[in-house]
Amino acid sequence: MVQFPAIFYPVLNVMAMTREQRINHLHEALKQRILLLDGATGTMIQRHKLDEAAYRGERFADYPSDLKGNNDLLAITQPEIIRGIHEEYLNAGADIIETNTFNATRVSMADYDMEDLSYEINVAATTLARQAADKFSTDDKPRYVAGVLGPTNRTCSISPDVNDPSFRNITFIELSDAYVESTRALIEGGADIILIETIFDTLNAKAAIFAVKRVFEEDKIELPIMISGTITDQSGRTLTGQLTEAFYNSLRHADPISIGLNCALGPKDLRQYVEEMSRISEVYVSAHPNAGLPNEMGGYDLGAEDMAQAIAEWANSGFLNIVGGCCGTTPDHIRAFANIVADIKPRLIPEIPVACRLSGLEPFNIGKDSLFVNVGERNNVTGSAMFKRLIKEEKYEEALSVAAEQVENGAQVIDINMDEGMLESKEAMVKFLNLIASEPDISRVPVMIDSSKWDIIEAGLQCVQGKSIVNSISLKEGEEIFIKHARLVRQYGAAVIVMAFDEDGQADTYERKVDICTRSYKVLTDVVGFPAEDIIFDPNIFAVATGIEEHNNYAVDFIEATRTIKQNLPHALISGGVSNVSFSFRGNNPVREAIHSVFLYHAIKAGMDMGIVNASQLAVYDDLSEELREAVEDVILNKNDQATDRLLDIAPQYMGDGSVRENKQDLTWREQPVNERLAHALVKGFTDFIEVDTEEARLQAERPLHVIEGPLMNGMNTVGDLFGEGKMFLPQVVKSARVMKKAVAYLMPYLEAEKEGEIHTNGKILMATVKGDVHDIGKNIVGVVLQCNNYEVIDLGVMVPAETILAEAKKHHVDIIGLSGLITPSLDEMVHMAAEMERLEMNIPLMIGGATTSRIHTAVKIDPKYSNAAVYVADASRAVGVAGELLSDERKDIYVQNIKDEYELMREQRAKRTSNRKTFTLQQARDNAFKGDWVNYTPPKPTFLGIKVFEDYSLEELTHFIDWTPFFHTWELAGKYPKILQDEIIGEEATSLFADAQSMLKQIVDEKWLQARAVIGFFPANSVGDDIELYADDERGEVKTVLHHLRQQMAKPSDRPNSCISDFVAPRDINGKASGIKDYVGAFAVTTGIGIDEHVARFEADHDDYSSIMLKALADRLAEAFAECMHEHVRKEFWGYAKDEKLSNDELIKESYHGIRPAPGYPACPDHTEKATLWSLLEPDKNAGITITESFAMLPTAAVSGFYFSHPDAKYFGTGKVKQDQVEDYARRKGDKLSVVERWLAPVLDYDN
Repeated sequence: MVQFPAIFYPVLNVMAMTREQRINHLHEALKQRILLLDGATGTMIQRHKLDEAAYRGERFADYPSDLKGNNDLLAITQPEIIRGIHEEYLNAGADIIETNTFNATRVSMADYDMEDLSYEINVAATTLARQAADKFSTDDKPRYVAGVLGPTNRTCSISPDVNDPSFRNITFIELSDAYVESTRALIEGGADIILIETIFDTLNAKAAIFAVKRVFEEDKIELPIMISGTITDQSGRTLTGQLTEAFYNSLRHADPISIGLNCALGPKDLRQYVEEMSRISEVYVSAHPNAGLPNEMGGYDLGAEDMAQAIAEWANSGFLNIVGGCCGTTPDHIRAFANIVADIKPRLIPEIPVACRLSGLEPFNIGKDSLFVNVGERNNVTGSAMFKRLIKEEKYEEALSVAAEQVENGAQVIDINMDEGMLESKEAMVKFLNLIASEPDISRVPVMIDSSKWDIIEAGLQCVQGKSIVNSISLKEGEEIFIKHARLVRQYGAAVIVMAFDEDGQADTYERKVDICTRSYKVLTDVVGFPAEDIIFDPNIFAVATGIEEHNNYAVDFIEATRTIKQNLPHALISGGVSNVSFSFRGNNPVREAIHSVFLYHAIKAGMDMGIVNASQLAVYDDLSEELREAVEDVILNKNDQATDRLLDIAPQYMGDGSVRENKQDLTWREQPVNERLAHALVKGFTDFIEVDTEEARLQAERPLHVIEGPLMNGMNTVGDLFGEGKMFLPQVVKSARVMKKAVAYLMPYLEAEKEGEIHTNGKILMATVKGDVHDIGKNIVGVVLQCNNYEVIDLGVMVPAETILAEAKKHHVDIIGLSGLITPSLDEMVHMAAEMERLEMNIPLMIGGATTSRIHTAVKIDPKYSNAAVYVADASRAVGVAGELLSDERKDIYVQNIKDEYELMREQRAKRTSNRKTFTLQQARDNAFKGDWVNYTPPKPTFLGIKVFEDYSLEELTHFIDWTPFFHTWELAGKYPKILQDEIIGEEATSLFADAQSMLKQIVDEKWLQARAVIGFFPANSVGDDIELYADDERGEVKTVLHHLRQQMAKPSDRPNSCISDFVAPRDINGKASGIKDYVGAFAVTTGIGIDEHVARFEADHDDYSSIMLKALADRLAEAFAECMHEHVRKEFWGYAKDEKLSNDELIKESYHGIRPAPGYPACPDHTEKATLWSLLEPDKNAGITITESFAMLPTAAVSGFYFSHPDAKYFGTGKVKQDQVEDYARRKGDKLSVVERWLAPVLDYDN
């Protein structure tokens, strides 16, 4: 222990709490209130205006280096100043004070040639803080000391040499050793907490965590760890490029007491990132922002009261557990914070779903609803001859392009392996990972560090700031080595692949695979404490069709072992090297790709989560020829002894293929001058000659830009005028946009070569489908129409968080933001957006659109939240007019005021209608419920109980069930099919559109562009009031789950019941006694969207919006047709209560059948969260490839789900508005908080919440 002069350290209160008692108290305090951290130490030191002599003191008067600015040294030379600063903050109300050790590590002290004083300074500084804290501590309110580990002046992730991005001026081990020394000193000085703060390089923080955990283990002590990162600018990233969630994922292995953000930004700019941290963090959240941004003199101008108001808003929003200040804050700031948060409840830690949370620069989470994860395999010297050659020849730039291509082609993780006898493998791994760190297009995804040698794996772990995957460890060398390596993987913060390999060798049978994985799982979870969600098993994929009989069942063994492991080892994932399975066909890539595709098809169904596979060379299962697919399927599933021979016989036929198509059309318009040809092509939507004509126009024009601003824009103006006049219709406009995009894409290289200025447009409009919603057809159509009218459209896609929309709006200086949504939860997200824009004092107009939006919702819910314009846009044809008004210098103010006045009037009228609306109490509504004749009616029993899966349903059959009327509505052609085809005004265009639809539909069916999958199920059921109990079996002794429903509350006469879905299910009890009536409920989820993304991407890459929208619209129609088709099979076959039903398609569309199929989120059951129960029953993610977002939107979007009810009197209805008494009762029945239920039911509430 370092000894210091007694003058520095007065004797402490002998009655003070022990450290263990303080830590226990800290945990309790965090549950009860928001704790106060102190403010800036440096700011307070500057107020003392210390000169060189003051920094030196007597002890260092003759020290050879300049010492002014070495604030940490003041713990020795000016202890009274440092203690005084602590006491000022404690007096202001700080619960936690930070030690003055931000730069006290050996690494940072090297700037002053004081490395050997590091330990002494840390002990001295911590002792001063301990003395001050103890002085202000009471039994009710102890004060805590946070021992600070700063980021140092070095970075493990960035090269200081611009000429060598792989160079580092410090290693992970050097940094970690320095942190070990500092940590021990902080603990010796009396710290209660270790605070790793101002993290700008996450790899530095990982070194600090590694060091702290090492000290805890070696010294048999454990303190809470606080972690605080730094978002360095308004890009939302750390200095080394990570987003907030990626940062969190990288460091959650520390098991900190809190994680948060500090420094660089003031509360205004930091807010959205603190909000994000609050949303994702499984631990307490801290924040200590700067007092605004520095002024031109380097000072900070945000005063205590103004900053406190911002902190209060954070606290009231539920973001905070610990709050303090960073640069520019003072005791006055902390005092103001303490006063303003005193009565505000702390943030409640949310329930976060279990997931494997990985990261590169961006987060990548693998949860139970995630799709299959492609791990890029080409950065492997053992598997890629080209990559091995590039590494051997030290052509690292070219080697990086291989990694970039993998990511570009869909790899979500990239596997890196340098195991080669003629390589210095460790050095190659380190260099390549360091180079990747400087390539954001690559490093945005997590890496898989792949080696059979532990020292190479460990070297790789010391280079990666994100949360990576180790590939791999195993029981091969026994449990002792296995446990040692697993603990180190955990300390480095990585997930791990565990091979099915033990002391007796690799597992090659189903039984061995399951046994080894089960044993490994128990050791990892029970002994090491490794999180189950970070365990990824590789049960060994071996080659099939080798000619050796023992190998024939290898694929089946893997698939079945996968199924068993997923069922019995909770949260564990499954991976494997997919290319191994086809090794016997090396040299025949088409057959290998077919084998991979078929193998993955079955392995993924069994539960395989990820695989090492070349994402750019993977055949689509449905695109395989029937002959090849069947032959491969026989091999993979080991169906018969002749499978290998049959595949060998046909394999040579598939070494290559090709196709030729022919297209003839009237070409007389080709004789016109080029500008007229371009205009003709734009109006008619012809793309065949667009590049030829654009090139001719470019050669005639003075500059490439003139082609766009001349003939192309003139043509689009014609299109816009014709559309506005009703002489062109939406499908034609979309075709025109396709032509324009292709022409502009052709000209782009020439524009960039001349570095011409921006093309003049009518305005810049950002569009996005809001967070949680995946629907985009309407948004895309509006975007196309706006582009046709010379607006620049920035489309952010689907499921876009509010913070991203706002950040991109600022970044691109947009003129309008357009928000789209189809599901009811999107309405709430739009309200949140408007409130955020108001809080940020933005003045960008909002356009609101989508199927669930309405003028009344915009007026009542959105407009009051935003003082600028929030305008409801009913369809694409109105978007241009609204945009024009909002961006007109002359008309905007009057237009916006008129909208505001109109919305105010609508709110007043609604309030009057609401007050005059006659409603029932919940009890009155229940008294007027539908009364079924349960004495004389026996519910039919389905032909089976449980679930039934349909893997590849006939698309051709579904075409007979299509309701075409909504298809035309998608294209904003109003009318009913088939009459619309003879309409005087739009009949010609409707007929042309219908012909295009029929043509594409034939391709979809014939070429199997899409796959139709479904799952249905039937379950024993009885109603209990407004709920429906579903039972585990027909004995009805165990409740499997409960469906919750709402009842109409509008006042009705006694002959018109207040309906609830549960009324159509036999009651469990009648007059207080068990009814004994056995009823049943069905459920379904269908999709026709499997495979759509590939074709949409192909069309969009070809700038073909028309075909993209057409495909999505047809997929939606097919999904609805599938739902109708399946319901018919249910009525006639699977439930069988209407076996003799004979209805035409028109009668089906009119719902003339017996029974109903309502869906969660729709009028009869408006609560989208009931879809979670549906998913738990049917598991559509596993059984039909359909997942749901956090807002319960379905993916693929071409999907329908719901429940089946068989009662002959069951009818579709809408609940209408529901009153607060029912909502409170509903929340109680569901076991949810009232506020949560109100949020999901917002569109149907009869009151303002």
